[in-house]
Amino acid sequence: MKQNCSFSRPILGIVLGLFFLVSSYGQDQHLRILNAPKPPLPADFGTLDAQGATRLTVTFLASGEIGKILPVTALTNNLTELAVEAAGKIKFAPKISNGEAVSVVKTIEYLYGLPYSGWQVSYSFAPDAKADAVLQRAVQSLGGEKYLNVKTQIGRGKYSLMRDGAVLSFQNFTDVIVYPDKERTDFKGVGSKTVQTNVGNTGWVFDGDQQLVKAQDEKQIENFKRGIRTSLDHLLRGHWRGEGELTYVGKRPATLGKRNEVIKLIYKDGIEVEFEFAADDGLPQKGSYKRLNADNEEIKEEDRYAQFVDVDGIKTPFIIDRFTGSTQTSRINYQTVEFNKPVPDSVFAKPANAKGLKDLKL
Repeated sequence: MKQNCSFSRPILGIVLGLFFLVSSYGQDQHLRILNAPKPPLPADFGTLDAQGATRLTVTFLASGEIGKILPVTALTNNLTELAVEAAGKIKFAPKISNGEAVSVVKTIEYLYGLPYSGWQVSYSFAPDAKADAVLQRAVQSLGGEKYLNVKTQIGRGKYSLMRDGAVLSFQNFTDVIVYPDKERTDFKGVGSKTVQTNVGNTGWVFDGDQQLVKAQDEKQIENFKRGIRTSLDHLLRGHWRGEGELTYVGKRPATLGKRNEVIKLIYKDGIEVEFEFAADDGLPQKGSYKRLNADNEEIKEEDRYAQFVDVDGIKTPFIIDRFTGSTQTSRINYQTVEFNKPVPDSVFAKPANAKGLKDLKL
């Protein structure tokens, strides 16, 4: 359930892209760094003890140019800004897949301090081993192959709207998912019913108050797709691979005496999602991302997972609390969850009108 003047350089980028496309047609070729310049030394180099590393995710465009650069970890004293500037000057040969140049996101690390005589550039285009280890441990904690082999999920319970720490209202729900991108949720309250259904890039809703069935608008579909891309299952089942870069952030204080391990998923279009997992048992704790609200202000959306229940060898959080900013706005409280039960396509078919809408019978 899911509740965002010179023209020589562009021409050069196109020419380079065409060169690599033609010369490697029919072959796959990894991204190759041709030149990664070091950042300039700050004016106070040698007089301060600042040292450390900043990691950046860099989008290497199919055109042969550098795209978005996003810091994962930062340094003080304007050092991160110097590293970002240097990353923008990297020269590279694009990745070739099935004979075509493609854009990819990779991590570049800039180490700074006296031991490196200023700066050192480090990059390895193998997956982040620490991040992958955290992910794999989480998969095992949830059931391993049984968890990965889930194709459908049917959940029933209560969905509550929260305000000031108290329940404002609640509805019963039945949520049907066919992974990776089909979902129907039926909400029933006192004298009302709402249905939201999505299949890939399409969707429809039923408004019980008005007795209307209508297609979802572009914004509603965008919200659904963002909900998938920022979800825990999308991360752990690997549906993001090829679309983003996973990196290890570090450990973060959690409850008293405990810490969480944090990994970040950064998509090519710049969406960043952080996930926290308990350092002791690997169970998921949080997932969060930032979006723009109606006033074009950046706000943080965070899901917190609790009350894990073993269902047929798969551990599932029966409570998911949503926080917007620092305020709790909703709670999903599952009462039952079923996995891999057959779900007919008719469940997701849009009815011609309100009379054609059938209750879920699964």
